[in-house]
Amino acid sequence: MPEYWRLDRERKRGRILDGLDLLREKLDNEIPAKTLDRTMLLATWNIREFDSPAYGPRTRDAMYYIAEIISHFDLVAVQEVRRDLTALRQLVDLLGWPWRYVLSDTTEGDAGNDERMAFLYDSRKIGFTGLAGEVVLPPIVTKVDGKRVVTPSEQVARTPYTVSFRCGWTSFQLATVHILWGDDAADSPPRVAEIRQVAKFLAARADDPIAERASGLGALVLLGDFNIFTADSQTMAALTEFGWEVPPELQTIPGSNVAKNRRYDQIALRPDPHWFEATGRAGVFDFYQSVFRDVDEQLYEAEMGPAYITTSRGNARDAAGKRTYFRTYWRTFQMSDHLPMWIEIRTDYSPEYLAGKRSAPV
Repeated sequence: MPEYWRLDRERKRGRILDGLDLLREKLDNEIPAKTLDRTMLLATWNIREFDSPAYGPRTRDAMYYIAEIISHFDLVAVQEVRRDLTALRQLVDLLGWPWRYVLSDTTEGDAGNDERMAFLYDSRKIGFTGLAGEVVLPPIVTKVDGKRVVTPSEQVARTPYTVSFRCGWTSFQLATVHILWGDDAADSPPRVAEIRQVAKFLAARADDPIAERASGLGALVLLGDFNIFTADSQTMAALTEFGWEVPPELQTIPGSNVAKNRRYDQIALRPDPHWFEATGRAGVFDFYQSVFRDVDEQLYEAEMGPAYITTSRGNARDAAGKRTYFRTYWRTFQMSDHLPMWIEIRTDYSPEYLAGKRSAPV
């Protein structure tokens, strides 16, 4: 091996190890410790174009860091998984043998953006029940001149994905979404319409006692990237209009974008689900305080390549231009432009079960 190759490999290994040390320390300080049978750590994370060749390939640094973050949870809904599953399989290899995934097909068409929805889960604790499906909105039935008219619904641009799991005493379905962006405005009408469609349909399913009893799949959770700007926007109202509730501990945390000023990602529950309740601990994890920090910019000059130095028009970038390229573009295609959102769920209901047995007639 040439001497410069050896030195480059050693430099990169040291860089990754330094980043992992900082990342693990922050994760241990901010994310509750995993338990075997008392709680579940549920997260949602839009991993930007996972994986896309935009701004160059993902570095090994990023793959190790993404794996480290996910490993601190039990079950993670991931949006923006692309058609090519090479990166996802590499990620699962890094996570280790207990980690498995279930995922949707890609949504066709320009609006679908070749994206899949996925769930990654630690099989030592989380069990996949076998139910998985893409949400198809039912047709609209009206009457015209006394006649029944059936009109197909306009489907969601990126098909929502619902999967059922078990953990401890709980059974539950997760429905994950990546809502259309539409216009660059807080209340883009197409975005509001999609959220209303999905929230209304899933609320009706959750509240149907016959369907709930027949499935036996417990609570229904709606989570993912809703592209909601603020808590008082029409998009948030469209989510909560049909009884979906964002737990209080998630209503007061910073936004889930890098600037922490947008509430793009959400985790919403139905009120008082049976044996599925939050513990009060939740948050958004800002990995940029540990890895791909502003002070790390020059460590990645070689990986960023000529585009870091020169614009597409051939103009040389000054220091501010290089900083913007690193912060706003390159690093967000290494990690993401979203931060993972998480919530802790109680999964041990043995006290309630025993109390019920004590009060039951002999």
